[in-house]
Amino acid sequence: MDLLNTLVDKGLRRESPTREEALAVLATSDDDLLDVVAAAGKVRRHWFGRRVKLNYLVNLKSGLCPEDCSYCSQRLGSKAEILKYTWLKPDQASAAAAAGVSGGAKRVCLVASGRGPTERDVDRVSDTIKAIKEQNESVEVCACLGLLSDGQAERLREAGADAYNHNLNTSESTYGDITTTHTYADRVDTVNKAHAAGLSACSGLIAGMGESDEDLVDVVFSLRELDPDSVPVNFLIPMEGTPLAKEWHLTPQRCLRILAMTRFVCPDVEVRIAGGREVHLRTMQPLALHLANSIFLGDYLTSEGQAGHADLEMIADAGFEVEGAGEVTLPEHRASVRGGGCGSHAGGGVCAPAPASTTPRPAEEPRTDLVAVRRRGAGTDLAPNA
Repeated sequence: MDLLNTLVDKGLRRESPTREEALAVLATSDDDLLDVVAAAGKVRRHWFGRRVKLNYLVNLKSGLCPEDCSYCSQRLGSKAEILKYTWLKPDQASAAAAAGVSGGAKRVCLVASGRGPTERDVDRVSDTIKAIKEQNESVEVCACLGLLSDGQAERLREAGADAYNHNLNTSESTYGDITTTHTYADRVDTVNKAHAAGLSACSGLIAGMGESDEDLVDVVFSLRELDPDSVPVNFLIPMEGTPLAKEWHLTPQRCLRILAMTRFVCPDVEVRIAGGREVHLRTMQPLALHLANSIFLGDYLTSEGQAGHADLEMIADAGFEVEGAGEVTLPEHRASVRGGGCGSHAGGGVCAPAPASTTPRPAEEPRTDLVAVRRRGAGTDLAPNA
């Protein structure tokens, strides 16, 4: 396909595709899917080889959030029967992190529900970061605490944080449909605060919330402009008790196309398969490793993931290798100097308005059997899945 040859050439040059080209990737047929995966795989291997970075989530504070994000089981008014607990102590969080590190995780992601941290919360997380670094000096620590106030990103960096995660989730034009208690601009502001403090910015999206192809392209191009080092691609986990519990719009094939489009738009950025890969990619997870160079190991915040040993076996069986603690994830031009977008925009396509889509979204029968509430690990007396 001429389209795929063009996208590979652009990806190897860190050049942006046009919006029309990105939309065309999402519109490809299942007959062309393997060609799409192979093309995006060339770009992935050029910048990241066959390395897979492992990340591990620690949910520092679960549930009881005052925000109304429709996709979230921890939201205000959620009836999801998830674990609910207040802040883990630093030694508890450090022990949870150690389980992930022993399973091969290179980065530990510390997450807390809520609108954003208080100054006391920043103190708590700072103590937790220091406790984790004392036990595992080489581990990367990413904080995800919600909207940041002035000076908080700097304090987290001083405590030893390497990165900060705050996802855009969906397009600016549809953001108000999924959340009303804060704005898209609030999220952009927090990512910019992380950047300004010298933290590695991590920001991504959630697919499967009923969005259009245009929405997906909008948010990925917005991420390119925002210039995160990591782009997590989440696939909605439709948890019972949340407003989006009945949203089952994803197929494994569509998930692969979304990952491929993200790789073409952000060729030299860490693309991470995040929440929902087991639910929606299922037995096609190994194919996704040809598109993304990073995954979460084990369980998520409030739902169970694939067993850690199964993740490691999948990576090996697919011909990939776990990225070591001493290896640099990002290509040299990104690791040494932050900036320049997901790739250089020099010579890239113009971000013109996209035409309206007439292609219906694929639908799938709900697979509620694949959604299991987390009952182990952080906040419990049971061993974590790592």
